[in-house]
Amino acid sequence: MLNIVLFGPPGSGKGTQSEKIIEKYKLIHISTGDLLREQVAAQSELGLKAKEIMDRGELVSDNIVIGMIRSKLEEHQDGPGFIFDGFPRTVEQARELRKALTDYDEHVGVMISLEVPREELVKRLLKRGEECGRSDDRLDTINNRIDVYNQQTMPVTYYYDKMRKHASVDGIGSINEIFERIVEVIDKKK
Repeated sequence: MLNIVLFGPPGSGKGTQSEKIIEKYKLIHISTGDLLREQVAAQSELGLKAKEIMDRGELVSDNIVIGMIRSKLEEHQDGPGFIFDGFPRTVEQARELRKALTDYDEHVGVMISLEVPREELVKRLLKRGEECGRSDDRLDTINNRIDVYNQQTMPVTYYYDKMRKHASVDGIGSINEIFERIVEVIDKKK
């Protein structure tokens, strides 16, 4: 199984690149953002709690997220592998993911972080907010999400650095240029 963590701040292009990686490597996509938005759309109890937290630009609790991830792993345990898009967001989640994968005799093959300067992230997210009408793509929320990423999520790269699984990829350029850089990293780790 090929298991990839695709990492980067909000607006770095994780969703776009995930689609291309999934197409090329036939991986199962696990996006906590998508899972949470599904719950919000369904107006489930979890969804309503998650919406309130996400609208503030804060992270949903580890217990909620880990439960959703374990459920997806169980559902697709015979698949070709997974791409984790925007997960794990904390070192504790990275540890929990490692435990969950170990339960299936699996591991993360590579953690790829997309590197994009803050000004570009803000520009991309404001544009996405205008085009897609996402309630979490407002300037105050964007800045808070980037700050939360830098404070709480960035340490995850150090966790994977220690295991020699972290690879940094320049997230500036055309979608295809960035994808070529990602493929190069993945193919070295396969």
